[in-house]
Amino acid sequence: MKKDLKIRLGQIGDYEIRLLKVFEAVVESGGFSAAERELSIGRSTISTHIANLEGRLNLKLCLRGRGGFSLTEEGAEVYELMKTLLSALEGFRTGVNALHVSLTGELRIIASDAICMDPQSGLSPAIARFSEAAPSVNVLLDVRPLSDIERMVLNDEADIGLIPYHRRLTGLDYRRLYADACHLYCSRTHPLFNAKPSPQLRDQVLSSKVVHAGIHTSPEVGAQLADMNKAAISYFYEARLAMILSGAYIGFMPDAYVQRHVEAGDLCALVPETKQYSLDVCAITRTYGRAKSARELFFEHWTIA
Repeated sequence: MKKDLKIRLGQIGDYEIRLLKVFEAVVESGGFSAAERELSIGRSTISTHIANLEGRLNLKLCLRGRGGFSLTEEGAEVYELMKTLLSALEGFRTGVNALHVSLTGELRIIASDAICMDPQSGLSPAIARFSEAAPSVNVLLDVRPLSDIERMVLNDEADIGLIPYHRRLTGLDYRRLYADACHLYCSRTHPLFNAKPSPQLRDQVLSSKVVHAGIHTSPEVGAQLADMNKAAISYFYEARLAMILSGAYIGFMPDAYVQRHVEAGDLCALVPETKQYSLDVCAITRTYGRAKSARELFFEHWTIA
């Protein structure tokens, strides 16, 4: 007989699920004593769990006594409903786990300038691990200017953007990846190459023609360029490096990007004690919309060097 209940069941959480699993074991074992071995807990604890479940549901679920164990009418219905619930939970768990082995489609990554090849980024090893974990997902990797990357991620035209951190935009989430150390460089054909510290060096550096990115990336970068002779603009590192190697310009570059040129004797850092800054590199993703399982799996396999 169904009751007209005044107390309604609220949210079902981990605790209620745990009680239902105890109830399941009791029913399928045929009683409290028989369920002790299955649950590895004592009969009194089982009895407490069942009493708590009955209190939560405001229903009498079973009868126990000299006549043995039996389910009430409500208990039998709860048992059937419980099997449906637990089966659905297991199906959900299985389905989520399956996403990691049966992902398909595309993962669209757009990077700013030389981030792809920065040894600190660990991007190539991450792509290798991701491709092994999700072989049916095609990775699309491209390079675009900073403003394009922000727009593409906001418009859901890209799943992950890799950019130097310079501002926070509503609608984007930011994950700091690493910091690029940058110094002011000149080529061996520039008059200041390997210049010794002197009272005149600061003024000589400030008067030399500087090539820069042409965008505002951070207050620290702006402060370094404020008093300098900004004479040329090259957004991409490759183009900026060519300008610096010409000997006509000096410019700030990430140390990792120009390391081989420094080791070859083609470049040197000018006034490295003061002409330097750190540039944070971050991954941006879209805040709103459905979470992308391929994107999250990629982050799981991405270890920054």
